[in-house]
Amino acid sequence: MRENKKAKITDSLIFTGLLLAVSAVMLLLFYRQCTGSEALYHSDMKAYILEMQGLDSGYSFPYPVLFKLSALFHLAVSPELSVALATMVLNALSMVFTKLIFNRMTQPKNLIAGIAVSVATIAMFYLSMLFPPAGLYLPGIKFRYLGVFTPNPFHNATYLAARPFAILAFAWFVKLLGRYEEGWSRETARDYVGFGLTLLVATMTKPSFTLVMVSAAAVIMAYRLIANKFKTIVPTLQLGLAFVPTLVDLLYQYRGVFVPKEGAEGGVGFCLGEVWAQYSGNVLLSVALAVGFPLLVLILNTKDCKKNSLLRFSWQFYLVAFLEAFFLYEKGFRKFDFNFSWGYMYGIFFVHFAALAVLLKKTLIKPEDKKQVILLCLQWLAFAAHLVCGLLYFKSIFMGAMYY
Repeated sequence: MRENKKAKITDSLIFTGLLLAVSAVMLLLFYRQCTGSEALYHSDMKAYILEMQGLDSGYSFPYPVLFKLSALFHLAVSPELSVALATMVLNALSMVFTKLIFNRMTQPKNLIAGIAVSVATIAMFYLSMLFPPAGLYLPGIKFRYLGVFTPNPFHNATYLAARPFAILAFAWFVKLLGRYEEGWSRETARDYVGFGLTLLVATMTKPSFTLVMVSAAAVIMAYRLIANKFKTIVPTLQLGLAFVPTLVDLLYQYRGVFVPKEGAEGGVGFCLGEVWAQYSGNVLLSVALAVGFPLLVLILNTKDCKKNSLLRFSWQFYLVAFLEAFFLYEKGFRKFDFNFSWGYMYGIFFVHFAALAVLLKKTLIKPEDKKQVILLCLQWLAFAAHLVCGLLYFKSIFMGAMYY
């Protein structure tokens, strides 16, 4: 018992050291985005700095969390550093929450296992889409990032800021999926509150995750309700109440962003991949490059979908995110901004998240035979490919290359 406690403390210290190191690097990147030339460090940071100070940024940001946290730091430091610090802190929280969730899922038995989870957790936040070496081109793929997309868009602070709350809301909903139909209990009530609050905060930081979560949850809950012949309507409505604060906030945001002003066209439109086609001539290959690792894990662990609600829901979430990105767009001048791609990137992130959790758990259990060892190695090689591309992609952005 004492050795196990010592191992946990040591692992926590090592993870803290890793977290501080990568957070220092991320802070430098975010500060460069806040102060550097937009031609080198392309992002919306300068607009965020104006919004944080209550100045006209030229854009509508009806989601205040990042700006309020930045304003708190602004009491002591410059506007540029305050926005960079707020983004760094929220990005670091994503790693902390992921480490805690992975620890709970894998239950590392010793120090080596704990360190493996820590390293994998940090690596998760440097994964990117797959792309070939310079000079090689894939059919229909116009850009590394645009049209393919990544689980870690280092150039978008609001995505990174909302992600820690999205991770908690995602994990909480997965937990509720396994028990909400059993009826009301004190523990379930706490989970409703926790899920509802984290979903609301995620929405108030950037609504992209929420647009997919609400849609995916609605489909699953409606399907289960019909499959149960409406016998579970009371617990279904009880879970539905957790979404109410978020839906109210979404309506407020919709008014500020989607309602047309001065006769301009607004709202949400439908298309058949028209917006996506602007950035990729091969959507199928784009999908494979974005989710190669989790797709391999799914293929090799298909049976786990029946009993692993995290893995199953991650792919259900991804499918909804893909459909929204493919069929929906913002009318008016925002059409080709492809803002529904942010929800799709959350889909990419969470299938990687679930796949890594499954792979870690299987790896930390002693493999049964040589075949299993080979299959685990194949999956780790796929993970390594995304990580190598991610590190190269991060390096290029850190040095001032354009993100796309």
